[in-house]
Amino acid sequence: MYRNVEELMGKKKASSTGCLKAKNGEIIMEKDKILERWSEYIKELFDNERKEIEVMKGNLTGPPILKDEVRTAIWKMKNGKATGPDNIAAEQIKALDEFGINKITELLDEIYETREIR
Repeated sequence: MYRNVEELMGKKKASSTGCLKAKNGEIIMEKDKILERWSEYIKELFDNERKEIEVMKGNLTGPPILKDEVRTAIWKMKNGKATGPDNIAAEQIKALDEFGINKITELLDEIYETREIR
């Protein structure tokens, strides 16, 4: 079936004509002008005119993170998955049992209160 579809559709090849359209629609054929246009295009593409992100203000405090929430989150983690950038597997966290739940809860509460990850 694949061969039949390929026969009907034909193989598509990328065409490279060595030319490019300028902003005004003119066709550019000279290599130095093509490079100039690409440079202009990339600058426009990555031009950053976004506003500064405002820092959240006001009362951002809430109740502390509960051990039950941490316990539930840990036990919902799937075993046998690849580790993240910290190289800690779900099985390792689960093996820490109640000690790990207490330490992770303390750590998360500290991050929540200070709004800083150290």
